Amino acid sequence: MRILIVKTSSMGDIIHCLPIIADILTHYPTANIDWLVEEGFAEIVSLHPKIRSVFPVAIRRWRKHLFSRLSWQQFSAFRRQLKKQEYDVILDAQSLVKSALLATLANGIRHGQNYRCTREPLAALFYHRTYMVTRQQHALEQNRALAARVFGYDYPTSAPDYGLSHLQGTAEIPLPKSFVIAFHATSRDSKLWPNSHWIHLGQKLREQGLTLVLPWANATERARAQTIATQVFDAVILPKSNLTTLAHITAKAKAAIGVDTGLMHLAVALNIPTIAIYTDTFPALNGAYAGNQTIAINLGGKGIIPSVDEVLESFSRLS
Repeated sequence: MRILIVKTSSMGDIIHCLPIIADILTHYPTANIDWLVEEGFAEIVSLHPKIRSVFPVAIRRWRKHLFSRLSWQQFSAFRRQLKKQEYDVILDAQSLVKSALLATLANGIRHGQNYRCTREPLAALFYHRTYMVTRQQHALEQNRALAARVFGYDYPTSAPDYGLSHLQGTAEIPLPKSFVIAFHATSRDSKLWPNSHWIHLGQKLREQGLTLVLPWANATERARAQTIATQVFDAVILPKSNLTTLAHITAKAKAAIGVDTGLMHLAVALNIPTIAIYTDTFPALNGAYAGNQTIAINLGGKGIIPSVDEVLESFSRLS
């Protein structure tokens, strides 16, 4: 069986979809599974050893240069590459018009949620077969439920297997012997945890012999990391790193503490004990979701800022 999964973004959504690979292969062990994903997240999908081919798409970049000849040439090349494949099942797990249209570029029977439950009802018009999956459950459970309906097996009762446990943290960057990786940056300021909280947390962790390690991706995030590090003894600011390198660094951490960001979900997928801090969103439907080899604790919620003491108390329960 040849299968194409369409899940283009965001990082957290993609990670919450990874467990369907193990679910499908449990019932169809000889299946060949490909994945269509936005180019910025292709590294994450490529970390999974059971995904045969990854098709990066650059919709975000092409949209910014809609009248560029190069954009259209790249789109045509992407389409030709995708058309070379024949699929038994094309599963759009994104449930958007954009992803449904991308699914039409591949050869095969398209499957997705029906108009009553899909995120954008018009998307259902582009599927050959549709399924009802309640949205009143965690995103990871929605993905597993949809795959179960599409491939005709019972909803799995096992904990999710993200498929990334093989990573052993081989990044060639000097790291402290025992560290906690702190995902302090996120897509909206309303989802940030106060710098003063990070500083206090880092100081308390240092008393336990743990070093705070701070990644960053842009100048604003680097400045925040510097603000925290100047008041936390021995805190380490990482060099700017790609997602693959960050995954290997995270795989060596004793634990991860992070705000609502895709990297926090990546830590969970890597079986790293994780505390997820929410200040502007509800974790019930999109929070950290642990597999069977680790612990994930969600704190806070919309308009609720967890205290440092709450995080430290939760941290004491991770080991």
